[in-house]
Amino acid sequence: MRRGRNLIIILLIVIVALVVMFVAFRSLFAPQPTAVEDQTVYTNVYYAAQNIPLGGRITEETLATFRIPQENVASVMFTEEELPFLVDKIAKMPLDQGTMITEAMVTDSAANVEVSGPQWAALIPPSMTAMSIPVDRVAISAYSINKGAHVNVNTCLLFVDVDPTYQSMLPNLTAVVTAAGSTGDGLPVLSLGVAGASPQGRFEMDQSVQQPHYVIPSEGQRPRPVCQTVLQDVVVLGLGDFPLSGVDPATQPAEQQPAQEGQEAPPPAPMDLVTLIVTPQDSITLSYLRYTKAQITLTLRNPSDQARIATEAATMQFLLSQYNIPVPGKLPYAFQLRIDPTLSNFSSSE
Repeated sequence: MRRGRNLIIILLIVIVALVVMFVAFRSLFAPQPTAVEDQTVYTNVYYAAQNIPLGGRITEETLATFRIPQENVASVMFTEEELPFLVDKIAKMPLDQGTMITEAMVTDSAANVEVSGPQWAALIPPSMTAMSIPVDRVAISAYSINKGAHVNVNTCLLFVDVDPTYQSMLPNLTAVVTAAGSTGDGLPVLSLGVAGASPQGRFEMDQSVQQPHYVIPSEGQRPRPVCQTVLQDVVVLGLGDFPLSGVDPATQPAEQQPAQEGQEAPPPAPMDLVTLIVTPQDSITLSYLRYTKAQITLTLRNPSDQARIATEAATMQFLLSQYNIPVPGKLPYAFQLRIDPTLSNFSSSE
C-alpha cells in the first residue's frame, strides 16, 4: 500500500516536471514576431509661430513647421518646398499662434484685405492705438527711424516754482501801498500803486556791517530741466504723412502707381511727424507731453530686443554725481576766452 502511494507521488512529480519543461521549451524556441517597420511618409507644413494681425505681412520669423503624414496633406497647405510662395503674403484674417496656414488665409496684396478704414489700420494690434507726434531730424535719430522700427521715447521737462494761489511763476511783483488820508472814523484810506512794480525780494542780514538789505532777483527764474525715458519698445507705424487715399502706395502694383515720363517727381513731404503704436494710456501721456511743449526724442533699438531697462532721470545733481563732475571753485584768476584785435597789439590783418 505504502509502495503504491510512493509510485503515484513519483508519477505526479514526473508529470509536473514534463509540463514545466514543455512550457519552457515553447517559450525559448517559439518563433519571435518580427517588428513591422513604419512605412509612413511625413511632410512638414507651415503654421503661424506667433499672432499675425489682419493685414500683417508674413515673414520667415512668423512661421514654423510641424510634421503630418503625407496622406493628410491637403493641396491648400504650404509645405517646406512652397516657402517662397508664402513669404511676403498678406494675412486676410487674424491668425492666432498655432494656426495652420492655408491659401484662403493669405493674399498677394494688402489691397485685397477687406478692412474698414485706412489700410494701415489693420497693422495696429488689438487694444492698441496709433498716435502722431511732431518731430525733427534730431528727434528721430537723423531719419534712421522709419516704418516698423522699435524705439524708446525720451522726454525733457522744465520745472519752475509758481505761486500756489496765482499759479504764476515766482517771484511775484510788488506794489506800493500808501495812505492818502483818513475817513471820519479815523481809519486810514489806503492807495495802491502798481507803477514801477519790482520783483518780490527778501531781507538778508549783512554780517560785516550788521545791517539788513532787501535783495531782489537780478533776472527771471531759471527753469530746472529733467529728462527721463517714459516709453520703451514702441513700434513705429509710419514716418511722415499718410496718403489721403487710405492705401499704402508700397502695396500697389507698379502698373497702378502713377508715373509719367518727362514729368518731374513731386518734392518729398517733410518728415516732421512720426506715428507710434501705443496703449491708450500711453497715448494720453504723449498728448499731455505734447500739449505742455515738452521735448520728445526717439531712440532706435534692435527689434529683437524686448528688454525693459529701468533708467534714472537726468538732472544737474545726477550728472554731477554720476559722472564725477566737480563744481569749480572761485579762483582769483580766469581764462581769457578770446583776444579782441581792436583792443590788443594784434592788427586785424594778422
